[in-house]
Amino acid sequence: MNTPHSKPTGKLRLGVNIDHVATVRNARGGAYPDPLRAAMLAESSGADGITAHLREDRRHITDTDIDALMSGLSVPLNFEMAATDEMQKIALRHKPHAVCLVPEKREERTTEGGLDVAREENRLAHFIAPLRDAGCRVSIFIAAEKRQIEAAARIGAVVIELHTGAYCDVHAERRFEERDAELERLRDMSAFAASLGLEVHAGHGLTYDTVKPVAAFPEVVELNIGHFLIGEAIFSGLDSAIRRMRALMDDARRETFGEGVA
Repeated sequence: MNTPHSKPTGKLRLGVNIDHVATVRNARGGAYPDPLRAAMLAESSGADGITAHLREDRRHITDTDIDALMSGLSVPLNFEMAATDEMQKIALRHKPHAVCLVPEKREERTTEGGLDVAREENRLAHFIAPLRDAGCRVSIFIAAEKRQIEAAARIGAVVIELHTGAYCDVHAERRFEERDAELERLRDMSAFAASLGLEVHAGHGLTYDTVKPVAAFPEVVELNIGHFLIGEAIFSGLDSAIRRMRALMDDARRETFGEGVA
C-alpha cells in the first residue's frame, strides 16, 4: 500500500514519557528524583505533552504522581493505563487531556505489544464510552495491523498510537532488511489509519538513530518517547536530550517536505 507523500500540516508533536524518572526514585524509596520536576523541565525543553503510565502494580508512576502532574502541568497529560475498572475510575476522576489504553502484564518489563482491540472490540467500545463523554481524547496503543486499526476506528477511538518497538529492535540488531520491512509496514498503516479519520501517533523504543524515518511520515502528528530520553539524560542532561530529539524530528520533516515544515 505504498502511498505518495502528502505535505503534513502543523508541527510534529513530542510527548515525553517520564515513567522512568519514577523508576529511579522508587529504587531508593524516597522522593527524589521528582517526576513532576522532570515533566516541567521537559515542557521547557520543547515537549508538547507529558505521558505517564499508571500501572496496576504501581511499579513506577504512583497515584500521587498523577495528582501532582494534573495540578502542576501546563501542557497536556497523556494518561496511559490498562483497560480496567480501577483505572477507568481514576481517569474519570482526573479527566486528563488524553487517555491511552495499553496492554499490561504484571510479569513484563515494559509494554510488549499492542492492545488486541479486534479480540475485545465489544468490551472496549463500552469501556471507552464514559471516557469520551468526560471529554478525554481516547487513544489506543496497537500494532501496525490493518485489523487492529479498523477495530480501533469502529469502537470510537479518535487516536491510535502505533507500536514502533519491533522496528527499533531489528534496527538495534542490525537486521536491516527486516527493519526496512517494519518501517514500510508502519508507513502504510499510518496512511491507512489516517484514511479512516484517525489521528496517528507512534512510539516505543525510539532513539536518535531510529526517530527520523518515523518522524517523516506525513500522517503521524505525535511521537511519544520516554525510556531512551531518561537514559540519555544520565550522560547529557534531560534538557539537552529532549532538545536533540526535537531537532531530529524537525529535521526529518524539513528534509522530507521542505523548508517551513517542522
